[in-house]
Amino acid sequence: MSELPDEKVTAIASAAEVPLTTGALARRLGVAPTTLRSWERRYGIGPATRAEGRHRRWTPRDVALLEAMCRLTSSGVPPAEAARVAKGAADAHPERMPERSRTSRAPGALPLGDVRQECRGLARAAVRLDAPAVERQLTDAVGQYGIVDAWQEVMVPTLHAVGRKWASSGDRYVEVEHLLSWHVSTALRRRTPLPGRPADTSPAGPVVLACVPGEQHTLPIEALNAALTELGLPTRMFGAAVPAEALGAAVRRLGPAAVVLWAQARSTASPSLARHLADIRWGVKGARRQPSMVLAGPGWSGAPVRGAVRPVTLKDAVDFAAGMYGERH
Repeated sequence: MSELPDEKVTAIASAAEVPLTTGALARRLGVAPTTLRSWERRYGIGPATRAEGRHRRWTPRDVALLEAMCRLTSSGVPPAEAARVAKGAADAHPERMPERSRTSRAPGALPLGDVRQECRGLARAAVRLDAPAVERQLTDAVGQYGIVDAWQEVMVPTLHAVGRKWASSGDRYVEVEHLLSWHVSTALRRRTPLPGRPADTSPAGPVVLACVPGEQHTLPIEALNAALTELGLPTRMFGAAVPAEALGAAVRRLGPAAVVLWAQARSTASPSLARHLADIRWGVKGARRQPSMVLAGPGWSGAPVRGAVRPVTLKDAVDFAAGMYGERH
């Protein structure tokens, strides 16, 4: 690679030293200008210089401190602690963080309550629409805790907090919910069997997972699919709003060990469909088989189907499915 002329190097270096306005810095960091002003007022992280008229001008040192602040808060460190660490060294990180943290009082904070520290960082990254940070934190959570705990302890609390914020703010934060949901789905679909857990070759057939017709909420059943994949168990995921005829055809073709039907709302739950699928049989005469029926989701409340399993949590569903293959989870 050829070297730049000296005058161009000088120009680039000079440009890098030009102080930034608050708006330019906010765009660079992916935060709102009001956030920078709030951090200055609350934690003393402000610009080293001001231009005429009291306009803020942020130097490279200021930028380094704020980049460290953003990294720390994205990982779940409370803003006050992040500010203290960032002041000491722009690239420093605290060696120890508590597993759980109480609700932040910062303006615009999501109503998380008493949750894992990772939830707080994930929520802050989602509100900033910081997609790389959201992706990184979800990947780290799945890698550290596994699918079941990452789903129940990190993903679900954060998704619920975003939903509550949306419901209470006049349709604001819809974009936050969409971004977070998309990245949660991506993290779940990327899950592969754990080391030493090759894909299952059991003759029992796979677990079929599908949403009932008219049901668009797929994340919980995606989490179950990912958790079973993590254990090396065979699955076939059909996703949202699968037509009844297609479900019947899939069960006849696959001969599954179990069929999991997800229904978020009572209006979509269909006991007659569940009974129909559970009655499908295959195999030679005298040794015919039929699938176990698993009804997942709050929509099945008050809709009894004889012989069907009703798991309460993701772990319950995973334990039941793993048990069919002689696995312990």
